[in-house]
Amino acid sequence: MSAHPAHVPSSHLLTQAAWRRPRRSVGMNNCVETARLNGELLAVRDSKRTAGPALLFGAPAWHRFICLVAEGN
Repeated sequence: MSAHPAHVPSSHLLTQAAWRRPRRSVGMNNCVETARLNGELLAVRDSKRTAGPALLFGAPAWHRFICLVAEGN
């Protein structure tokens, strides 16, 4: 997979995905949900729009993103 995320037009196309919310989510649908997909891919979608699009990230790209967020960048 390239360094850029892939786009899935509807998260309903990811029928086998087991979506998870962050532990700190308070149930107000103001966060993102993630799902691990076949092997090294991670899907990310808006919890307010569960039928909407999802982004697919490779493990290295997602890890880098999390590191940058933790560093405050």
